[in-house]
Amino acid sequence: MKSLKTTLLAAGILGLSLAAAGCSSTNATGGQQKAKALTVVFLPGDSAKEAGPARTALANEIHKATGKKVAVKTTTDYNVAIQAISSGKAQVALMGPDSYIQAHKQNAAVTPIVTYSGKSGTLKDAQYHSYIMVPKDKASQYKVNGKYSLQKIKGKKMSFVSNTSTSGFAIPAGAIQTAFKLSNKDDLQQSGKFFSKVLFGGSHQGSAVNLLKGDADVAAFDDMDLVSYGKFTNDSTKPGADFKINANAPAPFNSVRGKESIALAAYPVQNEPIAVNSKMISKADTQKIVKALTSKKIANDKAFFAPSDAKVHSLLPKNGDTQFIAISDKWYAPTHKVLGE
Repeated sequence: MKSLKTTLLAAGILGLSLAAAGCSSTNATGGQQKAKALTVVFLPGDSAKEAGPARTALANEIHKATGKKVAVKTTTDYNVAIQAISSGKAQVALMGPDSYIQAHKQNAAVTPIVTYSGKSGTLKDAQYHSYIMVPKDKASQYKVNGKYSLQKIKGKKMSFVSNTSTSGFAIPAGAIQTAFKLSNKDDLQQSGKFFSKVLFGGSHQGSAVNLLKGDADVAAFDDMDLVSYGKFTNDSTKPGADFKINANAPAPFNSVRGKESIALAAYPVQNEPIAVNSKMISKADTQKIVKALTSKKIANDKAFFAPSDAKVHSLLPKNGDTQFIAISDKWYAPTHKVLGE
């Protein structure tokens, strides 16, 4: 779950009637006690103003399940969210796969408790897509032997999301590294190296806007964070996927309404988890949260899951039988392998 550093202001800490800062205390023996109140942290892409009701819905559900006061913390930087959950300042987080893995690497107590299914209602198709996109009117310039290719992106102005974003950096940068047989991804993050200029949009929305406004020639972003602002006009799983911004899209897309981008490449990514810091939240409370979130009630709640064309901005996209499913770190073994973490 995808960041708004340059184009959206973070919603700040949402003051709920149940809100109080998550906190911990040290007992007489020096050990950490479980948090008496809980804080849920969100990545920048989920910190947009229009996602406020969805964040509130998740906080309310956690409050009802545990009986604890719950605060919502929004962010404008991936690292802030990662540090919050790994340090225990937040006890629950909605994270992208790479952000989760980075937090888990910093503190093994950070573990996933649920992810959301695919259309089938199972984990078999629990994935979204990461893209390397170019403006539609320039797309033909990137064809090699009649097919869209990465071979002509070297020397261009590139926009990523954040260097801790799975679908906005790790996956596309890894693909570029492989395609050009680079020894590492370091040069891909620096202007004047592989790319003439490198931008970080701070969010999938921000990276897409960098592309559509002309600040970047090429951009990486995912579909999950963008489908409430536009739609694919053809097959979204292959090179050539055409994404068009809605005519009534809100900020930051209000200045690029109707504009289109074409995918040079599309890569599947495991769905994002809701994770907890198990040192700061009890096993009993964790089980209560999992039971609540995996209920049919939540699966049918449009604040949590709604189609991309719905008027409400849901927490996650609804497609077919989408629902939360309980998982553990083992489910992310493929992503651990891809990222080498």
